[in-house]
Amino acid sequence: MSDASSTALSRTLYLRFLTYVKPHWRILAIALASTAAVAATESLFPALMKPLLDKGFAAKPDEHLWRIPLFIIGIFLLRSVLTYLSSYSFAWLSNRVVTELRQEMFERLIRLPTSYFAKNASSVAMTKITNDVNGVAFMGAGVVVVLVRDSLTVVALVAWLLYLNWKLTLVTFILLPVVALIIRAFSGRLRRLGRAGHEGMRQMTQTLQESIACQKVVKVFSGEAQETARFAHVNNALRGSGMRQSIAAAASVPITHLCAAVALAAVVWLALLQSGRQEVTVGDFVSFITAMLMLLNPLKHLADVNAPLQQGLAAAESIFQLLDEAPEVDRGGISLGRVTGRLELQNVSFAYPGAERNALSKVSLTVEPGQTVALVGPSGGGKTTLASLLPRFYRPTEGRILVDGNDLEETTLASLRANIALVSQEILLFDDTVANNIAYGAMRDASPAAIEAAASAAHALEFIRALPQGFDTVIGENGARLSGGQRQRIAIARAILKDAPVLILDEATSALDNESERQVQAALETLMQGRTTVVIAHRLSTIEGADRIVVLQHGVVAETGTHRELIARGGVYASFHRLQVSDLGMPQA
Repeated sequence: MSDASSTALSRTLYLRFLTYVKPHWRILAIALASTAAVAATESLFPALMKPLLDKGFAAKPDEHLWRIPLFIIGIFLLRSVLTYLSSYSFAWLSNRVVTELRQEMFERLIRLPTSYFAKNASSVAMTKITNDVNGVAFMGAGVVVVLVRDSLTVVALVAWLLYLNWKLTLVTFILLPVVALIIRAFSGRLRRLGRAGHEGMRQMTQTLQESIACQKVVKVFSGEAQETARFAHVNNALRGSGMRQSIAAAASVPITHLCAAVALAAVVWLALLQSGRQEVTVGDFVSFITAMLMLLNPLKHLADVNAPLQQGLAAAESIFQLLDEAPEVDRGGISLGRVTGRLELQNVSFAYPGAERNALSKVSLTVEPGQTVALVGPSGGGKTTLASLLPRFYRPTEGRILVDGNDLEETTLASLRANIALVSQEILLFDDTVANNIAYGAMRDASPAAIEAAASAAHALEFIRALPQGFDTVIGENGARLSGGQRQRIAIARAILKDAPVLILDEATSALDNESERQVQAALETLMQGRTTVVIAHRLSTIEGADRIVVLQHGVVAETGTHRELIARGGVYASFHRLQVSDLGMPQA
């Protein structure tokens, strides 16, 4: 990226960031005014040196010099109050903006399409929301404090230097363009290293997340050494990135100091020449040197601020990438009431991005209200893909899907999904109470009696009552404190409570033991009465009573019919059935 385009990008990012600051302009004004006042008082201390030395240590000291100690106390008291006000205002502003950014990022994340999560690891969004925002926080407060306070301090001190001795001040002016060139030279590298640091943090988050989530696999398969080595790799890579940032940032400071030292040496030499010609007094010289030495600190801050500024801009670039992601497309204008549940797929095809072949090809299927349709077939046949199209997690690349005669593309997402309940083979629970996991989302205001009834229908009431706090028991991350069967029955209770006219059961009984499966299967059969149900099953024994069985193979409908019809036909389904019956008949190990 060229310097011009990089500068333009930096300006664009910072101006966009300022749009989040604009609503709080009153606090910003207080912060800037107090910061400017602190900077304005910076030159008062060296200004007191001149009368103190020229008149205070003279043969006949000025009788009003007793005021100078009081002025010193007053100056530092005023600066203390102004500094506190400035720090508090900027801290409030920074935390408020970061909170609003995080909220906006999460609101965008929660509305992103399923395809985004398929393409990006969860650590990407997690790192952006938890870590990258912190870089923007300093850019929004710390950098502004330094730029305003120290820039104005430099101006105030330089003004005093010009007043004292304009000839000597010209020497100090040599320092400013040199410092500017140093900052410019390091900016591009710091930005690139900032991006690398954010990527390293994302990789570390992903490694941690995977190691924790897969800790049972790590233990059973003796993967501790492998995971330790993997973490060490990303940890050292992050350390290397941090060191390169530190080296680049630190290199600018001694160079700045060296320039200041050269300027100071030149000033001292010229001042000695002027002193020999009686052009300066001791008070002039000490006041000038004091002000010049006081310049070093703000100049150092201005040189140092480039590193966090570039890191903040890299973080802002990462944050705005998430905020610019397109949310789920919802152009539908039809708001569905409670549907009867008639589903119709008309020549539906679907291909995942980058896939070599379609996951579904020209699938046509009609499901009447109240019917149960089972989708069976080998892994990768398209069963889960078809079920994912119904709640519009994905959109068909060809063809149409209708519900009660309405094209899904023309219905609102909220009204469509209000008519669908889902129980997945992947058990998805929250680190919350049992009751809140059952009465989730649109059902969050359900009565305790309704929650208990749903749990009873899912055959979960007995084990819930045995928990320490019953329905108020917190179940841990994804229900970690429960068994697999218990977690599945809570997920089923959630679907029962929703009472939607369309059910999608994706291996809903897969995590249950034989006894629990019989209980839940009975509850599901009761629930499915009068509802349109799409069942994805690998165990064919669970769907023998379905109104229709659709066999999907390589994304196309291989055959369809009832259990008896398909067995009699002797095709793909009959082959699957024979294999499963044979497996069940094998002697136990």
